[in-house]
Amino acid sequence: MAGTLYLCATPIGNLRDMTPRVVETLQSVDVIAAEDTRNSIKLLNHFHIHTPMTSYHEYNKVEKAKQLVGKLLAGQDIALITDAGTPAISDPGEVLVRMCHESNVPVTSLPGPSACIAALALSGLSTRRFCFEGFLPRDKKERRAILGELAGESRTVVLYEAPHHLRGTLEELLESLGDRRITLCRELTKKYETVLPATLSQALAVCEKEEPRGEYVLVVEGKSVQELRQEEIASWEAVSIEEHMAYYEGQGMDSKTAMKQVARDRGVGKREIYARLHQEDRG
Repeated sequence: MAGTLYLCATPIGNLRDMTPRVVETLQSVDVIAAEDTRNSIKLLNHFHIHTPMTSYHEYNKVEKAKQLVGKLLAGQDIALITDAGTPAISDPGEVLVRMCHESNVPVTSLPGPSACIAALALSGLSTRRFCFEGFLPRDKKERRAILGELAGESRTVVLYEAPHHLRGTLEELLESLGDRRITLCRELTKKYETVLPATLSQALAVCEKEEPRGEYVLVVEGKSVQELRQEEIASWEAVSIEEHMAYYEGQGMDSKTAMKQVARDRGVGKREIYARLHQEDRG
């Protein structure tokens, strides 16, 4: 019988956020796969965990995942931990999880700390709908493409950023998204935790006065429904009313129904569309 892969969330700062269930699991499994064994040994020592460790990180994730799946198929139980937070979220653990599913190896998650969720809850921005981008890519072309997508995003956006890249990223966000609301979350759960609600321009001004320190989570407001509606109206206004009518009539709508839809698209009354059509006919 195959062993089980346990995805064990570890503290993002405060060690007291480690759950008893994770401690017990790390003590009982055969092997712990850790992103950085030098970092994780401090955590294990703190909780008196003496289980053997092996490294599993971005640069060995494919070959090492194959080895770990082999151990699991042989009946060993393995715990996966990252340097901080929940494994497989913006983390190479997703490769191992996928391989386990492909090999019918049981996988279970031991939930706990997550910088993304902690920052979102603290942000004061809408939490009903959100998207997580992690770290923006460093490749300039790919980065521009993603920023272009985020410019039209109506959901709250969660990003990670290192202190030495923070200013540049805020400048790019301001240029691409406009001066939206943002909450900067720094050093979450740690002694110097900081939560700063602001606009992008205000956040940038703060970073220009004070040198950014620590790891950041950026929670950015999505584009409002009103903005999206204005953009939709503007796009239709670039088309003549006759072309707009022809578009819907070409889909099988009768003139009366098409006129209602054209009026709705343009944010005006049906009578205005009727009047403009007949005015152009008389002209």
